[in-house]
Amino acid sequence: FIMVLFGFFNKGVEFFPNTEPSQITVTIEMPSGTSLDVTNSLSRVVEERLRTIPGRKDVEYVASSIGTSNNPFDIGGQGTTNKGSVAINFYEKIKREQSTFETLEEVRKTTVGLAGGELRVAKQQMGPPVGSPVSIEISGEDYPQLVALSTMMRGKIKEVPGLVDLKDDYNAGRPEVQVVIDREKAGLFYTSTGQIASTVRAAIAGVEASKYRVGEDEYKIRVRLQEDQRVAMEDLENLHITFMNRRGQLLSIPLTSVATISRSTAVTDIKRKDQKRVVTITGEVEGRVASEVLNDVRGRLANIDIPAGYSVKFTGSQEEQQKAADFLSNAFVITMLLVFLIMVSEFNSLKVPFVIMLSVLLSLIGVLFGLLVTRTPFSVMMTGVGIVSLGGIVVRNGIVLLDFVKHKHREGGMKLDDALLEAGRIRLRPVLLTATATVLGVLPMATGIDFDWREFHFVIGAESAGFWRPLAVAIIFGLTISTFLTLVVVPTVYSLLDEWEGRLKTRFARTFGKKEL
Repeated sequence: FIMVLFGFFNKGVEFFPNTEPSQITVTIEMPSGTSLDVTNSLSRVVEERLRTIPGRKDVEYVASSIGTSNNPFDIGGQGTTNKGSVAINFYEKIKREQSTFETLEEVRKTTVGLAGGELRVAKQQMGPPVGSPVSIEISGEDYPQLVALSTMMRGKIKEVPGLVDLKDDYNAGRPEVQVVIDREKAGLFYTSTGQIASTVRAAIAGVEASKYRVGEDEYKIRVRLQEDQRVAMEDLENLHITFMNRRGQLLSIPLTSVATISRSTAVTDIKRKDQKRVVTITGEVEGRVASEVLNDVRGRLANIDIPAGYSVKFTGSQEEQQKAADFLSNAFVITMLLVFLIMVSEFNSLKVPFVIMLSVLLSLIGVLFGLLVTRTPFSVMMTGVGIVSLGGIVVRNGIVLLDFVKHKHREGGMKLDDALLEAGRIRLRPVLLTATATVLGVLPMATGIDFDWREFHFVIGAESAGFWRPLAVAIIFGLTISTFLTLVVVPTVYSLLDEWEGRLKTRFARTFGKKEL
């Protein structure tokens, strides 16, 4: 019944708990080839807008970094002049006037619509980096087709509630001006492609004319057009090529006489995975559980037509979440199997280990009930670890109870019903003390109670409470409910199994006896 209720009313599944961030980062990405000064000017605009948000009182300081990796948490990323980041760091949680989730929305609203570059607002994640909550890999061979599929898919899912900062990693390319030389026309004027290229290069990038030495220091002297003569495409069109004709005369003609000048873009990088070209769509989740948003995304993309030779795969944190879930499930099964085998060897019976393992299932009921009551999402990592650790505690309580029953019933000659009642009376105190001590030990993690050793006082609502809360809830409710159910269900099931065992022995004995006669 509890499992059915959990299936209908649960708060969803998440990889790591969604905690209030202590840092928010605005990443800036300008078109490839953008100068450092232009990128820096956009970051200044972002900083100015951050001063206007209501949550600015909770901000301890803002730090900007220009020419850094696009990933705000990638320490060793390669720097580029068209990328930067603005990091917003908050005071401790107890000193804040509002939730940083609200500030996150304020930052997102105040930076939206800034022209000149692509901005993305992200909160700092607890736990290891696992990628975006929504990450879709589109793979194939034709790059324009991948871009078209990415555009179509982003259009279908952009309205999903809770999905923000939707983008793909397709790089539109670096803006450039192409000079295509007409070799036939160049030949008519007795000039070569090398001479034309050298003239253009000298005008724009400059050419080393000489060197200037001051003591032991040497400086290169580079000659090129003035800055105001090399900023527009018209400046390049007005450039003249000097050449010598057959008569030895120096002549000058416009560059447009022997070349065509046009604007274009150059692809700076193409990503591949398993020898196939890949475009990845990523998105963040705010206000909802990632699993719910991901289910909505899957639903909207379920009926799209994918051309032959192309594939769509959900990766990112979803892929890592599935790996973690499989690992914890295998670990739980293997752990319980080893515990079962050890108990079989100790009790020399299958009945007692079976009854004790039943208490583990009872603890799972408590875990699900606790998540429902506290409206806590099922965290694959933290709740999963709580269930694995809970299994060992619950098994110990069952062993304490049934070991006493076995000692009184088999070795002391006491009737089974009397032994079960005596075990409940005698072992009640140590079982409750063990459960109470464990519950009290993890209660601060569930309630957020912490002790500040610097200022020597208790803190309500600690920074790390949201991260450890799913683990604490799993242990508290799982252990509490399983403890009381163990004291009732385990003796009852043990008594029933013993009664059935006795009936089977009697029936086999009668059948065997008749054959003897």
